[in-house]
Amino acid sequence: MSTGWPYAEEFTPETLYLNTASMGLPPRVTQQALTEAHAAWAAGTAEPPHYDATIAAARAAYAELARVPVEQVAIGHQVAPLVGLVAASVADGAEVLVAEGEFTSVSFPFAAHAGRGVRVVEVPLDELAERVGPDTAWVAVAAVQSADGRIADLDAIQAACSRHGTELLVDLTQSAGWLPVDASRYAVTVGGGYKWLLCPRGTAFLTVRPDLVERLRPLAASWYAGADPWLSIYGLPFRLADDARRFDVSPAWFAWVGTRTSVEFLVGIGDAALHSHALEVAEAFCAAAELEAPGSAILALTADASVPAVLAEHRVVAAQRVGRLRLSFHVHNTVAEVEPLGRALRGHVG
Repeated sequence: MSTGWPYAEEFTPETLYLNTASMGLPPRVTQQALTEAHAAWAAGTAEPPHYDATIAAARAAYAELARVPVEQVAIGHQVAPLVGLVAASVADGAEVLVAEGEFTSVSFPFAAHAGRGVRVVEVPLDELAERVGPDTAWVAVAAVQSADGRIADLDAIQAACSRHGTELLVDLTQSAGWLPVDASRYAVTVGGGYKWLLCPRGTAFLTVRPDLVERLRPLAASWYAGADPWLSIYGLPFRLADDARRFDVSPAWFAWVGTRTSVEFLVGIGDAALHSHALEVAEAFCAAAELEAPGSAILALTADASVPAVLAEHRVVAAQRVGRLRLSFHVHNTVAEVEPLGRALRGHVG
């Protein structure tokens, strides 16, 4: 139960923070790691190769969380450029299915290829599986929808894709960190680090099924994607890594310092415990507010005119998305802190 949940003590918010779906909070270990990294930079003792072990550890931690071999993980800085790698590989005139209202970092990179006939078709989330057909080259969908927390039926979508020879790209940005995932099941996954993974903004992950490595063009190929990065900084020939590292981008060092510690922190807790806790806190809020439990760590609510004052009184940080109040519950939250808010909002949200 949340009364025995020690991990909330590893965070230092001064608010009732229910906005992880917009930006995650750093645990103390990440705050300390970034302080030390900045101090080393200021002291002139930091050197670029010093960050290699940190990035390797972050990659390995994410591989464990996503249940893939580390060789299938590439590092990036944002989701859209990673999706763009896939979009650039789609054949002229091909059909790509996306969910209606999907986060545009997933849909826009495909839509940018309309000039060569790529057709991006929006489909209601719960109809994606039945709409996959022989002309569908890719389905691109977030495992958890950003706007309202709905969870995609990835089993049904993957089964439909398998029947038709369609590839599946899954965005894990709103899921990895609280919802157990198995990225090895999908052709490609992408995920931003700054939400549920509690990382500084500026880090992202890509997983690529091994047989697709040669089919995707490394559009941002650079020295860091080299077979040996420190021997790949000058001159030809073209010499990239032969696994997913060929899609790496040159890392923003300090962001990766924080990414390593945050992802390792979450791996240390375990995704089963994180999932159970997030749902427990969400359900406790809903019970107090007399709402149906969402089955998700993200809750989207209609709110009457009195709600802003209630949120201000309880010092709540949340978000407004598509006209609704969006609350998100994660590792730093507890049942004890959300129940009073739920009672105060009873009758005012739905």
